[in-house]
Amino acid sequence: MAAGTGIEQLVEELERNYRETQERLSDPAVYNDHREAAEVGRRLKELEGPHKLAERWRSAFADLDAARADAELAEMVPEYEAEVDKLEEELKLSLVETDPADAKDVILEVRQGVGGDEAALWAAEVTRMLQRYAERRGFRTETLSTSESEAGGIKETVFAVKGDGAFSVFKWEGGTHRVQRVPTTESQGRIHTSTATVAVMPEAEDVDVNIDENDLKIDVFRSSGPGGQSVNTTDSAVRITHMPTGIVVAMQDERSQLQNREKAMRVLRARLYEAERERIAAEQAATRSAQVGRGERAEKIRTYNFPQNRVTDHRVKVNVPLEQVMNGSLDDFTAALTDDERRRALEG
Repeated sequence: MAAGTGIEQLVEELERNYRETQERLSDPAVYNDHREAAEVGRRLKELEGPHKLAERWRSAFADLDAARADAELAEMVPEYEAEVDKLEEELKLSLVETDPADAKDVILEVRQGVGGDEAALWAAEVTRMLQRYAERRGFRTETLSTSESEAGGIKETVFAVKGDGAFSVFKWEGGTHRVQRVPTTESQGRIHTSTATVAVMPEAEDVDVNIDENDLKIDVFRSSGPGGQSVNTTDSAVRITHMPTGIVVAMQDERSQLQNREKAMRVLRARLYEAERERIAAEQAATRSAQVGRGERAEKIRTYNFPQNRVTDHRVKVNVPLEQVMNGSLDDFTAALTDDERRRALEG
């Protein structure tokens, strides 16, 4: 018996693409062009997972065919059918087109939300959680700027996460992280609700965003610490305003004006790149009933309930023990959200 026409064609096309991509990578003309070789290598890596699934599907379907043709194996047919169906679903999900930004490094901005000093302390804990998660996944982190609160929390921090596929992992962290707990300053033992917001942006290369120097207004000033006191005697802090969009980025953590300017430009590029991605996504959303896989930043994405020792992700209704999450183990959320995005893309 032949396989279903649709999945059979899908597998054949996948095997052909994989074979052709392998051949291209061994072509001297491609091999000697570093940019093209990197692009073909990336494409081959993307196809490896689906190609292995296709091989497993072919093997499982051959077993099913054999069982259907042999009376002695008839009792195995339901088991083989279930395996074939499961592999078909996995194969379709693996071939859903990915976001071109998924492979990029990422810049995260964590800010205190509502809740005063407690919100600033919570923002610091969210930052530690995200940085621990990056370490667990084998990524490197780099702090670009931090503004601390008087009570030892964080008003705002900006940091980069570097590694293959960093954006595909951290894009799910963008939004409002809400905490419910009794603050250390609360004498009556009442539970308070505070928030921290996280903005997640792919780190853009020069080729991704074209910035005209004439569109930039650059101011320099002396950096200041908590309470406003000057911590440097030179005008090393930099504020860059992108005139066409009104986006403002200020950096003051480095002693060198040049270093602060470089960091500010990295964040500016990322913000402009993300703004353009959002504009395109909004245009696409206007032409279809639902926007696939994008939650607005202002949405409450997760609640961290300390009394109940539980964290709930409201987008996929998944609960994970609090201690596990705060120690930087967010894999359960990432996996569930990635699967949800792929399934919705398939349905769309």
